[in-house]
Amino acid sequence: MATRRIPLVLLACGSFNPITNQHMRLFELARDHMHSTGQYQVVGGIVSPVSDGYGKQGLVLAQHRIAMAKLALQSSDWVTVDEWESQQADWTETVVTMRYHYDRILKEYERSTGQHKDSSGNPSPLSSPQLKLLCGADFLDTFQVPDLWLDDHVEEVAGHFGLICVSRGGLHPEQAVAASDTLSRHSHNIFLVREWVRNETSATEVRRALRRGLSVKYLIPDSVIEYIHQHNLYTEDSERRNKGTVLRPLAKQATQPGKSLDD
Repeated sequence: MATRRIPLVLLACGSFNPITNQHMRLFELARDHMHSTGQYQVVGGIVSPVSDGYGKQGLVLAQHRIAMAKLALQSSDWVTVDEWESQQADWTETVVTMRYHYDRILKEYERSTGQHKDSSGNPSPLSSPQLKLLCGADFLDTFQVPDLWLDDHVEEVAGHFGLICVSRGGLHPEQAVAASDTLSRHSHNIFLVREWVRNETSATEVRRALRRGLSVKYLIPDSVIEYIHQHNLYTEDSERRNKGTVLRPLAKQATQPGKSLDD
C-alpha cells in the first residue's frame, strides 16, 4: 500500500525587488526535490514580498513589487503572490509571517477536507499540511548575523516549520548548518537542494543593469520589464531610497531581549 504523502506548501519571503526568473526557478527545484523524497506532495507555493518598512536601500514600493510578482507568476498554476506581509506598516519577522500563513493554510485544509483523527481521537499529524520556508543558500548565513535573529525564532523556523535551501555556484549551505548548534540539531528538517544549471542572476544585478539602460531580457519576464518601463522604476533616484537607513530587522531586534545567536 502506498504511503500517504504529507501535503506541503512552500513559502518564499524576501524583497523581490524585482522578482527574477531565478526566484521562480527555486520553487520548481524545491518541488522536484521534495517529491523525490517520497514523503511530500507539494500542493502550493507562496511568494511573500516584504513590506516597505524593511528599509533596504533601493527598495521600490510594495505595490510595484506585488504587481511585478503577480505578472511574473501568471503562467504558474501552483505558485501565488500573497500581499499580507507587504501590507504591514512595520517589517514582519519571518517566523510571524510563517505563523500567519500556516494558520490560514491549516484552516483552509480542515474546511475543505475535514479534520482527520488518529485512533485516540487526536488530529493526525500526517493528514495535516506542512509549511516550509524556501530560500537560497546565502539565507542560512543570516542566522549567524549578530542581532538579526532571535534564538527562539531560529528554533521555530528550523525545528517547527523547516527549510528548503537551494544552493548554486560555490555556495555551501551545509557549512552554515554545521556552524549553528540550532540548525545542526534540526538538520533532519533542513532540505538542501543543489541547482546544477548555473544561473547567477540576482535582483541587485538586474537593478544595476536597468539603471544603466542595459537589457535584462531573459533575466526577468517580459511582462515585468514592460511594467518597470511603464512606471519608470529602478533609476538612480530610486536606488537612493532608504540610503543610510538601518535595516528594520537590525533596529527592531536590537531592542529585544534574548537576541544572541549560536557562537
